[in-house]
Amino acid sequence: MHMSSLAKARIFTLLALGILLYWFVIPAVFTHNVVEMGRQGKGDQLSDLTIKTWDYYQDGRYVSPNIPKEDANNLKKMIEDDMELNVVTAPIWYVSLEAPNYPKDAFPEGIPVFYHFDGFSGDVHEMNTINHYIGMDPMERGAPYLRMLAPYALIFVAWIMVMFMIYNNRIWNLLMLVPVALPVVFIGFYSYWLYWFGHHMHDWGAFKIKPFTPTVFGDGKVAQFTTHSYPTLGFWLLVAMSVLSILALAAKRKYQKSQQEA
Repeated sequence: MHMSSLAKARIFTLLALGILLYWFVIPAVFTHNVVEMGRQGKGDQLSDLTIKTWDYYQDGRYVSPNIPKEDANNLKKMIEDDMELNVVTAPIWYVSLEAPNYPKDAFPEGIPVFYHFDGFSGDVHEMNTINHYIGMDPMERGAPYLRMLAPYALIFVAWIMVMFMIYNNRIWNLLMLVPVALPVVFIGFYSYWLYWFGHHMHDWGAFKIKPFTPTVFGDGKVAQFTTHSYPTLGFWLLVAMSVLSILALAAKRKYQKSQQEA
């Protein structure tokens, strides 16, 4: 029975680790410099591994109507045609704006952007144009150091999980609370930066509005725009990781308690 509890802890942790590695760590690490290299005109210096990884993870993701179909999911063509590049880790939160000047036939999903641990995807340039219209900073101003450190932080979380599987020291039980808390941590940072953007408006905006906090969850209204803000794939993956980590902790503590009583 003792080994059964320990085996369960390791299986739950391994499942959580698999989610973390496949959807977050691998794409973050192998494509971490794609957006910056593209902006600097150094896209031709990207390695074949980076290009293949980006193409693989971009497949099936949202593609802006502004991007030619032959360029979609092909990093080399995107760079050659100077298209807007994005990160390819699992998107965690989804925001979309709808307005009369963005008709449904041309923009069926409105103007969507996706928030990731390490950056953004979607119609980021278009969203920044809209933000400028109301005097708001471009999205890139948000959490710059957190986005830069994201690949290292994700590797750190993966390391915690590996150590938790190998060792029974209670310090790893405590550190396993990090993956447990990831969904809440993301919502906390996301909410803070939405507040920051809405309360640091500039006079350059053509349309003046009072300081406000954009809608974190649900539908809202900003000037003439209707907003939609909801969790997406990556958030539910974080929730799955959190639940698996809780189950792993419970099983590990049961094993440790039985060892003390033996």
